[in-house]
Amino acid sequence: MDLSVQKVMGIINVTPDSFYKGSRVISDKDIIRTASQMLEEGADILDIGGYSSRPGATDVPPAEEKRRVTNALQLISMEFPEAVLSIDTFRSDIACEAVEGYGASIINDISGGESDIKMFPTVSTLNVPYIMMHMKGKPENMQDNPVYDDVVADILRWFGERIMKLNSLGVRDIIIDPGFGFGKTSEHNFELLQRLSDFSITGLPVLAGLSRKSMIWKTLGVNPDDALNGTTVLNTVALLKGADILRVHDVKEAVQAVRLVQKLKASDDVSRILKSEIKN
Repeated sequence: MDLSVQKVMGIINVTPDSFYKGSRVISDKDIIRTASQMLEEGADILDIGGYSSRPGATDVPPAEEKRRVTNALQLISMEFPEAVLSIDTFRSDIACEAVEGYGASIINDISGGESDIKMFPTVSTLNVPYIMMHMKGKPENMQDNPVYDDVVADILRWFGERIMKLNSLGVRDIIIDPGFGFGKTSEHNFELLQRLSDFSITGLPVLAGLSRKSMIWKTLGVNPDDALNGTTVLNTVALLKGADILRVHDVKEAVQAVRLVQKLKASDDVSRILKSEIKN
């Protein structure tokens, strides 16, 4: 996948309790309908998850998570065989089954390998792209007064250690996600966004998952249902600060943001060339 043009990942939550009710799809018909709509609107990747990671979420047994995601992956891969599918899980056995048997070609791990010590070796064996997200704590306690010395420096240090471990296992195809809203206060989240370009020091693609999160709707005094406009604003900021992939509930608006930012960058490139020619 060529990341010279920023990509959009559509979220398909096969859960009854994800924080944004508009993202929940349970029936087979709804799964196919949602996937079809996202692909028509320009999604480059579909991210399938069966475990709600909202703050305070309760545990989902592995068998239930596996049932949810394998059914969705099978339905989508059969109906849309060309679709690029990502499995959103922190459990290595589910990731392995999703990739080997159900059409997933990317692993998206919200725990960055911390919830399952077998995840890194599994990624190495499967040889697929790995999205490594930073989360402080676990979903049930991650928002209980998270503290950092310097939120960006601390997360970069955490990434550095884990990138070295992955590289030692032969894993090179890594995407990093700073984890907006996962063990961060609103102030931490906005500082992460303001300094998102700092993550380019890793030399790895950056994924930004800002869609309808509380940093948006709490700041605006609305609710997740009314947070689309705010999401588009912050997605645009993320694109301008170097995000390579946007993970979103609303694909059409994110694709439009990418197109406009690409146009802006192209115009800026032309301007620099013209200035250089005039100077010479």
